[in-house]
Amino acid sequence: MNCDIRIGNGYDVHRLAPGLKLVLGGVEIPHTKGCVAHSDGDVIIHALCDALLGALALGDIGHHFPDTSAEFAGIDSKVLLRRTYVMIQERGYSLVNADITLLLQAPKIAPYVMQMRQTLAAVLDVPVDAVSVKATTTEKLGFTGREEGVEAYAAVLICKE
Repeated sequence: MNCDIRIGNGYDVHRLAPGLKLVLGGVEIPHTKGCVAHSDGDVIIHALCDALLGALALGDIGHHFPDTSAEFAGIDSKVLLRRTYVMIQERGYSLVNADITLLLQAPKIAPYVMQMRQTLAAVLDVPVDAVSVKATTTEKLGFTGREEGVEAYAAVLICKE
């Protein structure tokens, strides 16, 4: 493959609170806590959007979808991901692969990883094997370990042929 390649990385974090929905990688996961956020609080998708935007120096998710805008209140983050990816495609680039790491003490994410990968791949119109999602705990250390919040990191490789 002979192409112009770019890499990007992204990070997102949200507080957790009782009684809210927990949406990760576009999948609602049963849990006693969910993300405090203006949108649905999907840290995986938010980190992925930032990685895609960063690869082309297009700013960050907050610039394009500000949390001060009523338009984005409660929005499904898959919509934000699709809009972000359209910006990437409009510049002639496509996703080669994405690698995402979720930091969350509870609940266990393993049963949902394939569904997350399938959901993200469908939004991005790429093969499932182009999207990796992994999860780890912080061994009860820090705010993540105390179940006060959730974090995600994303790295992407994009290509313009």
